[in-house]
Amino acid sequence: MPAHPRIYATEAVVLRRTDYGEADRILTLFTPAYGKVRAIAKGARRTTSRLAGHLELFTRTQLLLATGRELDVVTQAEGRERLDRLRDDRWHATGAFYAAELVDRFLEDADPHPRLYALFTRTLRLLDEGAGAAPGASRGWLALRYFELHLLDELGYRPALHSCAGCDTPLRPEENGYSAELGGALCPACSRYAQRRISLPALKVLRLLQTTEWDTLPRLRIEEGLRAEAEGVLQSTLRFHLDRELKSWSFLQQPAND
Repeated sequence: MPAHPRIYATEAVVLRRTDYGEADRILTLFTPAYGKVRAIAKGARRTTSRLAGHLELFTRTQLLLATGRELDVVTQAEGRERLDRLRDDRWHATGAFYAAELVDRFLEDADPHPRLYALFTRTLRLLDEGAGAAPGASRGWLALRYFELHLLDELGYRPALHSCAGCDTPLRPEENGYSAELGGALCPACSRYAQRRISLPALKVLRLLQTTEWDTLPRLRIEEGLRAEAEGVLQSTLRFHLDRELKSWSFLQQPAND
């Protein structure tokens, strides 16, 4: 990664923030060029602070930071893009927390992934645009599955969905198995190692999301059972690589009052 100069400017999105002391906040920032950065915003909780309004969660902000021994220090902040509609929609806001938690858990500090940054900010934007719509009827559900698949791809964990992860033979149009540990879908002959089954419709949905650019993705209406199956497949892969449950996922599964 590029070495931090003593003072450096960067665009960033706030992934997480924690109150510190009487008036400060510790921030976990995601930046395109420096990866994940931990910084302190001194006095940000004071009502007179010029920083506070520009350091809201998921706000895309232009920052000036000073390199510190343990935490960098936010010296200037200017908000570039706010996602105000998320505030009034619990499901889509929880989706944003979930995407942010995935980034935070998967990335080490100072590990830049500019394409993942672009994917993350677009996903937040899509969730904001979908606020107010029912989860299944909006593009929000598709946006989260697209984000999961392409995050895995970017980090080198692309699940095999076209050829068997066990023997590399092309998958036939039938029910197959799936193993997160082996790296994806399994043909019937290898399915004795499968952790779960994957139906042909679910496989087709995941293949479409994995191989299609978002802007050319057709508008799909996916019934609840198929959504649950696709979610289960992807969650098994994410949990395997993270070796943990994501706190925000359980909240995302709670019924939404849309």
